[in-house]
Amino acid sequence: MPGNKAVAYQGPGKVSVIDIDYPTFELKDGPGVNPANIGRKVPHGVILKTVATNICGSDQHMVRGRTTAPHDLVLGHEITGEVVEVGPDVEFIKEGDLCSVPFNISCGRCRNCKERKTGICLNVNPDRPGSAYGYVDMGGWVGGQANYVLVPYADWNLLKFPDRDQALEKILDLAMLSDIFPTGFHGAVSAGVGVGSTVYIAGAGPVGLAAATSAQLLGAAVVIVGDMNEGRLQQARSFGCETVDLTKGDPKDQIEQLLGVPEVDCGVDAVGFEAKGHGAGAKEAPATVLNSLMELTTAGGAMGIPGLYVTGDPGAADEAAQKGSLSLSLGTGWAKSLSFTTGQCPVMKYNRQLMMAILHDRVSIAKNVNAKAIPLDEAPQGYAEFDAGAATKYVLNPNGYLN
Repeated sequence: MPGNKAVAYQGPGKVSVIDIDYPTFELKDGPGVNPANIGRKVPHGVILKTVATNICGSDQHMVRGRTTAPHDLVLGHEITGEVVEVGPDVEFIKEGDLCSVPFNISCGRCRNCKERKTGICLNVNPDRPGSAYGYVDMGGWVGGQANYVLVPYADWNLLKFPDRDQALEKILDLAMLSDIFPTGFHGAVSAGVGVGSTVYIAGAGPVGLAAATSAQLLGAAVVIVGDMNEGRLQQARSFGCETVDLTKGDPKDQIEQLLGVPEVDCGVDAVGFEAKGHGAGAKEAPATVLNSLMELTTAGGAMGIPGLYVTGDPGAADEAAQKGSLSLSLGTGWAKSLSFTTGQCPVMKYNRQLMMAILHDRVSIAKNVNAKAIPLDEAPQGYAEFDAGAATKYVLNPNGYLN
């Protein structure tokens, strides 16, 4: 049986590559596995040989010690792979298929899945709706920053690429379909972006850049990206975005200089719960982005909030924020009749359409997020560089598929 190495959380600020068991069609006990899931049979699953598996900002929240993730939790929810074993109940997916894996695990059978709300599947996490690979409190499904990974409900979950050779030519772009491209697209769609829209995206990390790319794809007239990291702002400008340097203070004045008015049609939060205030030397203030977007978004507009917010943050500045309670100016949102969309992106709602846009040269998402392939054993360095603010989307290459 092949060996299996994986990237695991080792405590705040530390990950390492460890040996783990080769996956089987049954959930075993291990770090973060929900006790109710131990022994769960997965005849509807497949085992993938990982083609690409990405480092995500959501992983970084755990690695920084900002969640209750246990030691040795295997990380990784952005997975692209080749099917090497097929469970006895799998009918349509075959060995050799190259597939994208939605980061949210869903059964395809519950009420929410049938309503395309796959981010809040009712059957895969005994604790609460919604699940993901390699993530704290998400049921304990083993992460995909590994040589091999188990994917349940394969006929339902996997997005098969139609042509292997074409897929391998565009594999860095297609690797973004598991999470950040659909997540950014969901943020733009739920913010109401359309032809002629003016859009402000808070955060120039990979999800923010994916949201900016998505806004352009949807026909926005002006896409403005705000951040404190000049390298990431430069990356946003590289594909035609306007930018706002938040070290210079509140984005309102800079947006007015760009648009002639201090507001936008659509706002997207691609930052989440580790947000900082505005201005040079600003400290962490987790409600900053949400309150700023409510102020900046035109009356009757909408806000997409793909940025992650949690109910347990042991590193938060105050007791309320440790429980996910933030000081929101909800009255502003109410007075302006703003719409809010939060939560996991339902990846399957968008991934096929975005795959077709990639395959037919309508979008270059890997270029826009500055994707870079690195070997699995360089994952600790990739995490450190990403945490230090590198304007790069790190893609792990465990099995040598990527050039």
